[in-house]
Amino acid sequence: MIAQPHIGLTPSQVSERVVLCGEPARVNRIAALLENPRLLAENREFRSMSGTFQGVPITVMSTGIGAPSAIIALEELRQCGARQFVRVGSAGALQPHIQLGELILVEGAVRDDGGSASHAPGSYPALADRHLSNAMEAFLQREGAAFHPGLVRSHDSFYRDDELQICEYWHRLGVLGADMETAALLTIGRIRGLRVGAVLNNVVRYGTDVQAGVSDYVNADQALMNGELLAIRCALYALSDCP
Repeated sequence: MIAQPHIGLTPSQVSERVVLCGEPARVNRIAALLENPRLLAENREFRSMSGTFQGVPITVMSTGIGAPSAIIALEELRQCGARQFVRVGSAGALQPHIQLGELILVEGAVRDDGGSASHAPGSYPALADRHLSNAMEAFLQREGAAFHPGLVRSHDSFYRDDELQICEYWHRLGVLGADMETAALLTIGRIRGLRVGAVLNNVVRYGTDVQAGVSDYVNADQALMNGELLAIRCALYALSDCP
């Protein structure tokens, strides 16, 4: 059987339920919570592993940075039979009450990315699957975790000269955080009839200089590590619980 051209996988290797993340190294950290994890393939930004969680087969794959590669991963995984996806990602907060390591449970996304625009007009909404979102919310409530349900904005560059003004604009509209992949995944997932949800770990406080905030994330203090682990567990429990 011919493997998909970018992710390098065949249908026999891919589970119906998938955890997506941006960073390839995060695949290993997610797979560490699976039973019998094994490496499937690694090509470009796409690293994939597989295992089981509470007896349910799970595939984990990185998508790299931005909408185009995230869409490639989603489309090729769909060709291999995947039907339910949760993005475990990171975001920068757009509201001051969201602390480092706290989670944003995505209900929908502002589509400020070019990838989703190539598939649907801007008036088409990017909405998370309610079954996966409800399952994640139930898990976080059981854990007594600090989380924030609402909207995020997905975009294509955070090194714009007017970045602070852009963040202030979406802050005033009540958007919780910003990332680069969620809107595209939600949009293409909805078009293709897939279930897609997202939970994002806040890695930059609102009002922090972007470069300083990214440096904080690279240093990975304990709050960020704890937030990532909680987001991973949240996604795995939701995928294993949903019918």
